[in-house]
Amino acid sequence: MELNIKKQFAMAQMIDFFVDTNILIYIMEKHPNPIVSQISQFSLGISVITEIELFGKKNITQSEINAIRNLLKDCEIIKLNNNVKELAISIKQKCSIELADAIIAATAKSLNLPLATADAGLKKLNDANIVILKM
Repeated sequence: MELNIKKQFAMAQMIDFFVDTNILIYIMEKHPNPIVSQISQFSLGISVITEIELFGKKNITQSEINAIRNLLKDCEIIKLNNNVKELAISIKQKCSIELADAIIAATAKSLNLPLATADAGLKKLNDANIVILKM
């Protein structure tokens, strides 16, 4: 097993929930749903894809950049590795979902962590531990 994968498994032991990009957006916007505030109290892991989605927003302001940086200080950012790549390929072959969603779900699955999301479209991933929040 690669050293990088071993390190990520060690980090996963410290993560309570793996969250989709939409959950972090709800946390930053202080969404009134009580589940959002509860999730923000846990140790969160995210995919590097989520980091790209957050910072890649068109016409992002410096204030938004600062808010994202502040939020991400408390998150474990998991990089891509061969295991995630293979799982994402498998997910894409089985389901018709966006590539970013497949990578995020594959990352959570590779670490054996539940994925919290508000994206009901991810419920088609039958063999993944997906927690869909109704917003």
